[in-house]
Amino acid sequence: MRAAVYEEFKQSIRVQNVPDPQPTENGVVIKVKATGLCRSDWHAWMGHDTDVVLPHVPGHELAGEVAAIGKNVRNWKIGDRVTLPFVCGCGVCPQCQSGNQQVCDHQFQPGFTHWGSFAEFVAIDRADGNLVRLPESMDYVTAASLGCRFVTSFRAVIEQGKVAAGQWVAVHGCGGVGLSAIMIASAAGANVVAIDIADDKLALARSVGACAVINSKSNPDVVESVMEITRGGAHVSIDALGNPTTCFNSVANLRKRGKHIQVGLMLGGHNHPAIPMDKVIARELEIYGSHGIQAHRYPQLFDLILSGKVEPAKLVGKKVTLDEGAVALTEMDSFQSLGVTVIDRF
Repeated sequence: MRAAVYEEFKQSIRVQNVPDPQPTENGVVIKVKATGLCRSDWHAWMGHDTDVVLPHVPGHELAGEVAAIGKNVRNWKIGDRVTLPFVCGCGVCPQCQSGNQQVCDHQFQPGFTHWGSFAEFVAIDRADGNLVRLPESMDYVTAASLGCRFVTSFRAVIEQGKVAAGQWVAVHGCGGVGLSAIMIASAAGANVVAIDIADDKLALARSVGACAVINSKSNPDVVESVMEITRGGAHVSIDALGNPTTCFNSVANLRKRGKHIQVGLMLGGHNHPAIPMDKVIARELEIYGSHGIQAHRYPQLFDLILSGKVEPAKLVGKKVTLDEGAVALTEMDSFQSLGVTVIDRF
């Protein structure tokens, strides 16, 4: 099969022919129809993720068809249209038993712990508990765009943030994660303030639900601006980028008893950022993480999409080939792309 492979961190990613994967006894092989480009994959390519073993194939936001099945798989057949969370559970650890497979003690992550979906085929273990059946009306590009960004934002807004109608939500960073959070929070009836350094991304943020925007390059006092717009601070604030500045601002712009949710990864030396702990104490603030979603929670998300209340397809900015995607991944830190980029030709 054709796959995008890197043999050294921070070096070129080359599309080459490699052996087709084979399913484990409990796994399947998926013919990849679409896969998203995500900043998490860029972090892995930079060497920030200790799970990655070289040589490596990135990619964890995928949708496709079941192409081969292990002998112990019971719930799936060849030709089934599927997607999956980027964190796959083992099914037996205490986290999985409590329904929190997104923090499984023995998690399987395509694109990180194993070769991923920048390829014609990808092997997925523990298929019965981790695959998700796609609605017939959902195309593969839309399904892949849900990836880790939309589903992680869904969990951040709905489960962790418990965002309610009329609340103020601040979203720091208007990449794929941030735009997803804006769309979902707006659908929940919240008033959303979007913060970014690029006017085109802020314009897109308005188009998907933000009622106010702040350009942090021309208006560096983000905290004061959010406080003024929201008349006292956000009820929920999300760092959708993963940067010491956006993390600090997200905590600092909360009103009393507000919630900060960290979605953007804090890696590459940013994993111990400064936090305004004086405000956390004085305002009784809450700090949460959001790390993916469980396979069994997808139906709730699909219902929201099929009802038309959110339209993730609007967040797809560009569709590219595997060769183009391999180059684009190495350039993700330039933040030049608008919306979500999806590989749909292999």
